[in-house]
Amino acid sequence: MVRKKVITGIITGDIINSRGGKVRQWLPVLKKALALTGKSPQAWEIYRGDSFQLEVKNPADTLLTAIRIKAYIKTIKNADVRIAIGIGEKDFSASSITESNGEAFIYSGEKFENLKQEKQNMAVKSRWLDFDREMNLYIRFALIAMDNWSTGAADLIKMLLDNPEITQTKLATKLKITQSAVSGRQKRAYYNEVKDLEILYREKVEQLIRTV
Repeated sequence: MVRKKVITGIITGDIINSRGGKVRQWLPVLKKALALTGKSPQAWEIYRGDSFQLEVKNPADTLLTAIRIKAYIKTIKNADVRIAIGIGEKDFSASSITESNGEAFIYSGEKFENLKQEKQNMAVKSRWLDFDREMNLYIRFALIAMDNWSTGAADLIKMLLDNPEITQTKLATKLKITQSAVSGRQKRAYYNEVKDLEILYREKVEQLIRTV
């Protein structure tokens, strides 16, 4: 009997300049973002104080998950996050995500180690080299906007990602700003362009997984 291949997504990340920030501020926010994917420690785990790893069982959701984590963290002044996405097979599931292993874990770990050298705060690695090359170029362009999100912009993006059907009227009420201010903040955050990238990424991952 041939074992069915399980393709999964693994995200490895850390808080940038965590020692210079207040742990009490970013730690509960990070936990809240990670908890959206499942329960700790099987689905996600924080280790070494400021590093984390989580599994995204549908690999097509990995970029959306990464962007959401970034938006959550950037709601805190001067805080940011470094994220490496790995897509591949999962060979072993342990009770703790950091003890599980497989191709996806290797790709995520390798990419994470290269992020500082590449001076990029988000990237993906998989067995599909053409996909990696294309998507990492697009992600690099998107980071020009995402790395510069203000806390207000990040708060708006977080709400949009958590509530895709929310109206500008409700956003304005929640953020206590006018609808025109919501529209302006959304444009300055390049939300529509970032969302278009996420949709393209999702479509390509779904197509590639069907070939496995």
